[in-house]
Amino acid sequence: MTNSAYDQVAARSSAMDRALDAGAGIVRLAPAWVPRAFCTPGRRIRLHPDDYFPFEQGRGGIDERWLASAVRADNGPKTGPYEGLSLVVDPDGGALIPFDEFVGYHKAELIGSRIWDRHNKWPMYSKFFDNAQALPFHVHHTDEKAALVDKPGKPEAYYYSPHMNNHLGLQPISFLGFQAEVTKEQVKERLARFADGGDNRITDLALGYRTQLGTGWDIPAGVLHAPASVCTYEPQAACDVFCMCESWSNNREVDEALLWKDVPASHHGDLDFIVGLLEWDLNVDPYFVSNRFMTPYATEQSAADGGTAYSERWIVFRSTAFSAKELTVRPGQTVTITDTDAYGLIVVQGQGTLGDHEVAAATLLRFGQLSQDEFFVSESAARDGVRITNRSQTDDLVILKHFGPENGELGRHA
Repeated sequence: MTNSAYDQVAARSSAMDRALDAGAGIVRLAPAWVPRAFCTPGRRIRLHPDDYFPFEQGRGGIDERWLASAVRADNGPKTGPYEGLSLVVDPDGGALIPFDEFVGYHKAELIGSRIWDRHNKWPMYSKFFDNAQALPFHVHHTDEKAALVDKPGKPEAYYYSPHMNNHLGLQPISFLGFQAEVTKEQVKERLARFADGGDNRITDLALGYRTQLGTGWDIPAGVLHAPASVCTYEPQAACDVFCMCESWSNNREVDEALLWKDVPASHHGDLDFIVGLLEWDLNVDPYFVSNRFMTPYATEQSAADGGTAYSERWIVFRSTAFSAKELTVRPGQTVTITDTDAYGLIVVQGQGTLGDHEVAAATLLRFGQLSQDEFFVSESAARDGVRITNRSQTDDLVILKHFGPENGELGRHA
């Protein structure tokens, strides 16, 4: 990062205390932009048109923004020291604070004793994934398989926010799992084609689903997926572990090294091991839609309050590893919203106040510029209630909120 806002990054205890105290338990985060060499930016994440390719040749363009992230991206040897990591803004204008160290310093005071005592970290993040075309068909490891390369597993989920999609890109169809009658031998045969170059056509074995804005999917670890060319809000476990299984995407070959990226060296070339990364029954589930599709529904409190001043919906709710809500505050309204757990948030429409902070959805950010659209709310602040005012007389104030594992309000436990 070359812009002055990111020139100084440091974890000083005085700044970490000041940031949490000044916002009464709510801290502001700087945008965390992530490039991908195998993707083509969809240009919907509100970055300046000139800034989607700010890195050196070979790094690719920015098609992801990571939210409330306490982990770094795994983008090869040229990955920047803070790439993918959220940075806390010092209210006094001092150095930005790495979010992983901020969490480690405040511990349960920030994320709550339940999450800290069990995980000793903030174990999820969300992102906007914004590719002009579909991502290659790939899988994220389960905890068991990821442990072989010293990483945690990675379930994830998708929500297709209407506020982030003025267009649906070049392929608004997601390939998820396999057709119910597909066999492991058929999958191995397609994987074997990877080394031949060109398209191994593994998605011939999958099912494709048209994008429905305002809905989403639950994708457990071990389930193959090729997300559509839609700007997607993706809560997920805090890890960047994956295995690319499709050899052709974005009108170009996928580097075969990405097939073996998170496979132990002793298993390189072993296609049975790759097939073993798959949770087979989940991939060929004949009731995949019933078990994995998510249609938002009102939170209990929002339903009770009638939806006049605000509405709040569960948009991600099937996983025990994370969950998410969409909060809409109506024009001119002030509301106080309580939650049981700490959470990160991103403002996708409107402007107003969030506790003591001024907030505004981004419209056009330069690479390296700070924003007023992303925050993290401590557990105590969430439980006390966050006072939110929509200052507009015409526009809704819309906020996406991402929570850690086993949300107390959902009552979902592993």
